Amino acid sequence: MIPSAHQDTFTRDNLPPPSQWPQFLFDLPELHYPDRMNCVTELLDRWIANGRGNHACVISPTESLSYAQFAERVNRIANVLTRDLGLVPGNRVMLRAPNNPMMAACYLAVMKAGGVVIGTMPLLRAKELSYVVTKAKVTIALCDHKLADEMEKTRAITSDLKHVVYWGGTGDDTLEKRMAKPGYGQFTACDTANDDVCLIGFTSGTTGEPKGTMHFHRDIIATCDSYGRHVLRAQDTDRFIGSPPLAFTFGLGGLVLFPLRAGAATILVERASPDDLLKAISEHKATICFTAPTAYRAMLGKLGDYDISSLRKCISAGEALPRGTFDAWLEATGIKIMDGIGATEMLHIFIGSPEDEIRPGATGRAVPGYQAMVIDDAGKEMPPGIPGRLAVRGPTGCRYLADTRQTVYVQSGWNVTGDTYLMDKDRYFFYQARSDDMIISAGYNIAGPEVESALMTHPAVAECGVVGQPCPERGQIVKAYIVLRPGHAPDADTARLLQDHVKATVAPYKYPRAIEFVTELPKTQTGKLQRFELRKRAATEVAH
Repeated sequence: MIPSAHQDTFTRDNLPPPSQWPQFLFDLPELHYPDRMNCVTELLDRWIANGRGNHACVISPTESLSYAQFAERVNRIANVLTRDLGLVPGNRVMLRAPNNPMMAACYLAVMKAGGVVIGTMPLLRAKELSYVVTKAKVTIALCDHKLADEMEKTRAITSDLKHVVYWGGTGDDTLEKRMAKPGYGQFTACDTANDDVCLIGFTSGTTGEPKGTMHFHRDIIATCDSYGRHVLRAQDTDRFIGSPPLAFTFGLGGLVLFPLRAGAATILVERASPDDLLKAISEHKATICFTAPTAYRAMLGKLGDYDISSLRKCISAGEALPRGTFDAWLEATGIKIMDGIGATEMLHIFIGSPEDEIRPGATGRAVPGYQAMVIDDAGKEMPPGIPGRLAVRGPTGCRYLADTRQTVYVQSGWNVTGDTYLMDKDRYFFYQARSDDMIISAGYNIAGPEVESALMTHPAVAECGVVGQPCPERGQIVKAYIVLRPGHAPDADTARLLQDHVKATVAPYKYPRAIEFVTELPKTQTGKLQRFELRKRAATEVAH
């Protein structure tokens, strides 16, 4: 490892031993970085040095900032952190806010100062926040005043948190008041090593306690120079927009890292429902949109109310993209949704194809700089056409913060993501299910998400989740939990209609033998379906 700039050595001390790391690949020349490197210099300061300070950088409903203005804001926050709050390189800083310019500036300020940033979802409660504070030994928090209640509750139940500073409110101790001090407009980036930790992303905790995933300065730039450069192919005239929170690495990449690496602009909106997103796309002439499949589907029925002709690229991740949603969006807009799979452990998308290489129904091929394969339970590569576990390696990879689950995710140098995939002879990868979402019924392997995709092509279905339900005769049966669209009755006739629809869409043995109509589905803070909650619910019921 390169000599660290971190005076606080907590993150290096709590990295897994190198023998448990995945193998890292730096095959592309653009992935060869200097030993000393601060990612914010690459994302922001270089544009100022190149004379592009007046170019639009961050746009929101309340303000618009050029690169020069945004860089000054970042510098002022970095000075507050180091001069006022005593941050030394390596300290962890928690951020709490919806997507807005201050939240983005705080991310970059922490990293520029040599700190380690930990973004948190706005809807997290004190119990969840205190787990993060304790696990990562967080000493400083910067928080939007609108989220002060849970922050103060967190402060009361953990001794690690020494400083909490709010912005957006009133009083003499706000972040804005501190930022306004004379001499705070300039800040020299900390001379960090390219393998100094600068970000800890906590997983959403869908399978137990959240895991802290540690990422280096070089990782931040590597995801831009692999997926961003070779698949997304953004231009400096682009305007990015999307719904995922910045605390979700899908959102951080799509709404901060990729636009800044390209010298483009980002549009940050605190509210990003389908209506809000369409309105902002229309008003601010967004060209690239990052959101989840459910949002694209929800926006379809509202497209006639907004002018979204500025859009030229749409990216989907977080959940598998149903073929029906892809086809309907293409028909309505002329745009092929770029599907992708990423992971908090990998920082961002590692399988996905540019528009001219999309194969409908496939997630895509391995992003340049990455390798991917399908393996069996023993770790042996499977031939094309046979489902198995997805394994991947590249310039980014899993390094958990003091977590014994490291050896579950990393096996023989590969990151094993927990997804079941099938690869065709052209090395396109087709999503089957999360590995624990496979349903074995009367000897048949049935992927729950495939049944969900079939159900979602019926106009009566708004949302659905499919899991296995215990059955004495068949081992398991396919059970669907369905939220209906208005105007459809949750009765036996509708259930039979949907069962027949699935039989006509996929192999008949995959149809849901049990259907339960519900008003809502359990989801994570990032909007992902919590199938494990449905599995727990189904496990209490035995099919007859």
